[in-house]
Amino acid sequence: MTIVFALAAAVLYGSADFLGGAVSRRTHVLSVLGVSAPAGAVILLAMALAAGGPVGSAGLPWAAAAGAAGGAGLILFYAGLAAGPMQVVAPVSALMSTVLPVGVAIATGERPGPLVYLGGAVCLVATVLVSSEGIGRRRPGSRPAARGLLFGVAGGLGFGLFFLFLRYAGASGVLWPSAVSRITGALVVTGAVAWLGGVGWRAASPWLLAAAVASGVLDAAANICYVAATRAGLFGIAVVLTSLYPGVTVLLARVVLGERLRLPQLAGLLLAVAGIALVSV
Repeated sequence: MTIVFALAAAVLYGSADFLGGAVSRRTHVLSVLGVSAPAGAVILLAMALAAGGPVGSAGLPWAAAAGAAGGAGLILFYAGLAAGPMQVVAPVSALMSTVLPVGVAIATGERPGPLVYLGGAVCLVATVLVSSEGIGRRRPGSRPAARGLLFGVAGGLGFGLFFLFLRYAGASGVLWPSAVSRITGALVVTGAVAWLGGVGWRAASPWLLAAAVASGVLDAAANICYVAATRAGLFGIAVVLTSLYPGVTVLLARVVLGERLRLPQLAGLLLAVAGIALVSV
């Protein structure tokens, strides 16, 4: 079930990032996060309350730490999506977010089989290939891709800490750690908005507002799937497969926005499929 939950998290994260990144190009990034983060928090809190049961407090501090790291990562990540090509920022962020938690998993004694190691390595190579387009290039009317790349690296480090801390928070169940982390992340975003003097919603269409809300809801669902994946099996596998979410973002950018998909990206997507197959053996 680890593979199923992790891949579901990847699809949901990739879809949420696509929506959030697309809307952030039309309005201020903090305006987007100021809508999507609280929307996800409300959904997760409602689900946790509806599920009932005791609130295990042992892992909740880890959940709060995960939310703080994830909230900071989201601000940096969406700033990167607004500054540079989506095909560059999202995959690089995913690569950075994978290295830290996987390193911790190996250091703490996780030893999957040789095929799983090979599959994980293939997935990481796939992420690098998917990110190869656009580095050092400019699109008409856009900022340099290098600036988006820097934001992506910083956001990826925040996501890596989020993945790591949320894994430790899983001892308190699935819904409550997800809810606490999302609430904390929403508070971080709200604090950033207040610190900058407040950023009002500046959308040209109510559909953009709806897309921002949908981004938060999808991200909330992805959190649940990720926590479930870390509890169902090896943490390293859960992180590697979840970090394939840029493939979804790239495909949606190609289909919906018409962004060009180059040969290295196609090779990366095919390698991602091969990596998933190896991990699944």
